[in-house]
Amino acid sequence: MLVLLPPSEGKAASGRGAPLKPESLSLPGLAGARAAVLEELAELCAADEDKAREVLGLSEGLRGEVAKNTELRTAGTRPAGEIYTGVLYDALGLATLDTAAKRRAARSLLVFSGLWGAVRVTDRIPSYRCSMGVKLPGLGALAGHWRAPMAEVLPEAAGSGLVLDLRSAAYAAAWKPKGEVAGRTASVRVLHAPTRKVVSHFNKATKGRIVRGLLTAGAVPGGPAELVEALRELGYTVEAEAPGRVGTAWSLDVLVDEVH
Repeated sequence: MLVLLPPSEGKAASGRGAPLKPESLSLPGLAGARAAVLEELAELCAADEDKAREVLGLSEGLRGEVAKNTELRTAGTRPAGEIYTGVLYDALGLATLDTAAKRRAARSLLVFSGLWGAVRVTDRIPSYRCSMGVKLPGLGALAGHWRAPMAEVLPEAAGSGLVLDLRSAAYAAAWKPKGEVAGRTASVRVLHAPTRKVVSHFNKATKGRIVRGLLTAGAVPGGPAELVEALRELGYTVEAEAPGRVGTAWSLDVLVDEVH
């Protein structure tokens, strides 16, 4: 099983570990595209703080975030699973998983990123600020920048099992499973049952709880239909829509009344 996650906008501070070693990151086929974003982002933020803040879509109150990007090559690092914070990652609670579940997380979780493309939760990265919606002056829109290298690398990373897609739209734009991979992909929405609307907090927290539940239970659904059964066994109300044609992903709606 491969689980595709969005990153979090907020991030923990860089660690005290060794600086970034790009060659150590997972999915080495993305190395060239990573280097291009890293170089332009660092140069932009070092050269013109105001322009960088505008490009990154940061308010005046977040001016300090620009400085993070000037130190990407020298700042300390920590595992990506510790860098990403926020509602989804709080609910997922990687640090409090048991040993077996942590091993499953290391194998199956893939976090998408405007800067790195995609990383495993065990990959050591510095804190940064660069969403997939950013349009850099030189490289252009990052979702478009990542599309070709992702198309080369991700099908192999997906293996032969279920692909559970929990990404937001901006990150889903960087890679859309196609063909045989799409047929074993399940894209999940979380809806507030009384209104049947997507509500940000319900959405993020429930997705984190879903992943935690699957990892803790050791569930290994072979495909979307088996995922529906696994989620129902975990107590979720799930509505599934099988694809209307070959090579199309399944759509799953998880209905929740409230999140405690």
